[in-house]
Amino acid sequence: MINLSGKTALVTGGGAGMGRAIAEAFGMYGVKVVVAEIDKARAENVRATFEAEGVEGLVEVVDVRDKAQVARLAEKIAAKYGQLDILVNNVGDFMGIVGPFATSTEEQWDTLYQVNLKQIFVVTHAMLPLMRKSGHGGSIINVSSIEAFRGIPGGVIYGAFKAGITGFTQSLAVELGPEHIRVNTIAPETTNTEQVKVTAWTNPKYMSHTERWIPLGRFGVPQDAAGCAVFLASDLSAWGTGTTIHMDGGALAAAGWY
Repeated sequence: MINLSGKTALVTGGGAGMGRAIAEAFGMYGVKVVVAEIDKARAENVRATFEAEGVEGLVEVVDVRDKAQVARLAEKIAAKYGQLDILVNNVGDFMGIVGPFATSTEEQWDTLYQVNLKQIFVVTHAMLPLMRKSGHGGSIINVSSIEAFRGIPGGVIYGAFKAGITGFTQSLAVELGPEHIRVNTIAPETTNTEQVKVTAWTNPKYMSHTERWIPLGRFGVPQDAAGCAVFLASDLSAWGTGTTIHMDGGALAAAGWY
């Protein structure tokens, strides 16, 4: 039932971490993969990997916060592939901004808004015309955070924007439903990536407590997100829209019991 061959996907932030794992998984299933990556070295590495593995793709250095750059990317996708079937809005970052809301600044609010919510508006708005071209629907996958569904002291602004992705996903799913364009979210718990090296950052003497933090007993890995994305992009999830996969090892369900 997983038949993605011939489809075209855009993965933002596809040069590392969850985005990279998603892009590579799509490539394994015969998807033509477009990667938007802000870091030039990472982009070159993805391009080399695609060439070595025979993945049809387009890798571009793009800052998805920049409307003009995103518009140029849309033009390149249109010129090369004509349409877009899958959009993965993967970019997001807490930007190292942690602390009490009372001492936060407007500059910090704007920084977190640009990278965690506004860029999803910018990219989705630019890519919708390409997704409508096939006339057969498509799949938009927003990567959020489990922090959209629970309180996070010290990360109030970050949590607020992640919660905003939930509202965006639900409302856009209803709006695009008649066109058979599905919109869903993946909400990861703490996942080991280049951005968040959680295992390296955790004092070894506390690692034995992981099974009490997370019912499945481990932190996430990028391949967890790749599996969720393949599911949401394929017909396995054909009747699912406007919802969220809590990719969290059971942490949210456990709540105060753990």
